[in-house]
Amino acid sequence: MNTETYLNHPTFGLLFRVCLIDENRELFTTLYAQRLFFVVTTSLEAFQFDPLGRTDARILVENRLRLLRRTGQLREYDKLQTIHKRTFQ
Repeated sequence: MNTETYLNHPTFGLLFRVCLIDENRELFTTLYAQRLFFVVTTSLEAFQFDPLGRTDARILVENRLRLLRRTGQLREYDKLQTIHKRTFQ
């Protein structure tokens, strides 16, 4: 099963989903460079793209990792840990 999610940004092109932040908010990065990050908020009307620095994006992912570990969602934790290592190290 392919769980990768992509989104087309009007200026920066294809974005790759890093992780879910919370309901209706996800973290995306540019597909090739993985240097530009966006918090994408979804609603019934539209998508909202909020640019984010690399350090702030890393903090969001680390917070999500802590939440997954705390709630016992170990499969999701392992997947996100792999993405974290690939993206930020």
